[in-house]
Amino acid sequence: MHAVILAGGKGTRLLPYTTCVPKPLVPIGDRYSILEIVLHQLSHFGFRHVTLAIGHMGPLIRAFVGDGGRWGLKVNYLEETSPLGTIGPMLSALNTLPEHFLVMNGDVLTDLNYGKLLRQHIASRAPVTVATYAREVRSEFGVLDIQEGEIVKFREKPVFDFMVSMGVYGFSRSTLNRYAPGQPFGFDDLVLDLLARDQHPASFQFNGYWLDIGRPEDYDRANAEFNSRLNQLMPGFGPNLPGFDPVDLPDAADLRALQPSN
Repeated sequence: MHAVILAGGKGTRLLPYTTCVPKPLVPIGDRYSILEIVLHQLSHFGFRHVTLAIGHMGPLIRAFVGDGGRWGLKVNYLEETSPLGTIGPMLSALNTLPEHFLVMNGDVLTDLNYGKLLRQHIASRAPVTVATYAREVRSEFGVLDIQEGEIVKFREKPVFDFMVSMGVYGFSRSTLNRYAPGQPFGFDDLVLDLLARDQHPASFQFNGYWLDIGRPEDYDRANAEFNSRLNQLMPGFGPNLPGFDPVDLPDAADLRALQPSN
């Protein structure tokens, strides 16, 4: 049970909260960092090995996580000297990974059972399994359907439903062996190539709690909801669990103070 956590991004969409700490270490609920929550969840769901892909402010992440022992994990590191996308960091280290492994973004807050996703991926024999989530977008405008210069249909502020990637995947090493390391290679590049080869990724549809903490409003929502969802997001959590002390980082109030006033 091995997981790769992608934690090398600059978190520019979350500025100014990421001015002084990398996004995976931004505190949630004034108590735990996103990465700390994820590491606890992985340990709870049976993972024992984690590879952390780090880049921007990587030494801070390495200093905080260490060898992963306080979560019952063995953690090793991949360092990006330049951005390589979602898939790129793994391509030069495939020989350190098992045949099947989990890959996830380091800024995802969810109660997804990561172990169940990986087991389904292994059973499916798919090249990659994508955790998917139903989202809706409400248009701010009336939408017109036009044919040959005439309006044939009108919808007032319609709602569009679609499935999105949660940023959590089941991977197989054999899927990635054909791609050259050392160059940027994103998840979009991989999926488009697999579809062109008629190798269809599998979907692991999820309808629980999921929040991609990519924008300040998402971060504020995560903080507002965290205490009410503590047991949901920290399964098996208890006050006597070793290693789960409050994060020694600026708390959410300190980070919000960095937000420029209007």
